[in-house]
Amino acid sequence: MKRYETTVVFFFFAFWFLLAGSRANAEKPVVIFDQGHGQKFVVELEGDFHFSGLSGLFKHDGFEVETSTERINDKTLARADALVISGAFNPLSSSEIEAIIHFVESGGNLCIMLHVPQPAAELMSRLKIYASNGVVQERKNLIKQEPKEFYTSKLEKHAITKGVKRFAVHGGWALMNESKTGKIIAWSGPRAWIDLNRNNKFDSPPDAQQSFGIAVAGTLGKGHYVVFGDDAIFQNSFLVKENLALGKNLVKWLKSPGKHGMLTDRSPDSRKQTSAENFLDTKKDCRV
Repeated sequence: MKRYETTVVFFFFAFWFLLAGSRANAEKPVVIFDQGHGQKFVVELEGDFHFSGLSGLFKHDGFEVETSTERINDKTLARADALVISGAFNPLSSSEIEAIIHFVESGGNLCIMLHVPQPAAELMSRLKIYASNGVVQERKNLIKQEPKEFYTSKLEKHAITKGVKRFAVHGGWALMNESKTGKIIAWSGPRAWIDLNRNNKFDSPPDAQQSFGIAVAGTLGKGHYVVFGDDAIFQNSFLVKENLALGKNLVKWLKSPGKHGMLTDRSPDSRKQTSAENFLDTKKDCRV
């Protein structure tokens, strides 16, 4: 009789622990990395330009990390709390864009990181964010004296930039924000420029020179989004020091419910921005 009771008790506790573990997994937030649009840099690989390090940050913060190589749709996003689209080379379709917008409006969180802008241009336009047709070149805070690689230290107060004094950019596109519920949270310096006539030297005019947006964050419906003009910021090789701190903040922000990222009001950007037609041309996107 005692052996029978012991067996029953054992199976009861075994079942309880199994059930508790299943509930814990079910309660984990889920982040989906889109890898169905020609991405060359992925979360499964450990190389310098891949995203296994960023994936590790998500896992460390309690996320279930998934990847998707299929077309993005409502069914795919139904299980997700956050969607990351990084380094897309093939354009998102209209139906995919509708599914993503619906996902964010319903409370999902979105992160876009650009390698080239064109594949995500239509999606960004729905967020009222526009990318330049050339990468930002700096004159100060350069990394290894390369104008396209620099530290940006003009950071606005935001949950993603909290405690971060600067971060490294390695070939970033300028971003313009025209949404009243979004704002630029990281800027280049005031003497940065974009080579609009592609002659590899600064000409004024036609080349644009000013502080350019490097990252934009905002809300849409019940969810929130962030766009980085550079996908290299969180690649393995560059996910160190300030970029690592930025990555940790990003993960926590993507874990939080929408509308809680902004630490300041969400009024339109106060800094002067060049008009869209002056330096934006999504039909000519080219990383140079």
